[in-house]
Amino acid sequence: MARKKTTIYVDEDLLRAAKVYAARKDLRDSEVFESALRRFLGIDLFESVWRRNDTLDPAEADRLAYEELSALRSLRKTSPTD
Repeated sequence: MARKKTTIYVDEDLLRAAKVYAARKDLRDSEVFESALRRFLGIDLFESVWRRNDTLDPAEADRLAYEELSALRSLRKTSPTD
């Protein structure tokens, strides 16, 4: 994936902690920030789930999705509304 340079303002203590972490782990500062953003945005979780299910064929994915949708609709019908 292409990278783009950017400028942001970060709390000094947070920046220092990130730089220390990067140095101790032998990482670039940008790797620490990218990793933290991915975790915060949930992108790493999405990619992990995607990799784990890469063998799921589209028909099976549809079947599972409709099962979950049906279960949710049934749950909503039986749950009291506010």
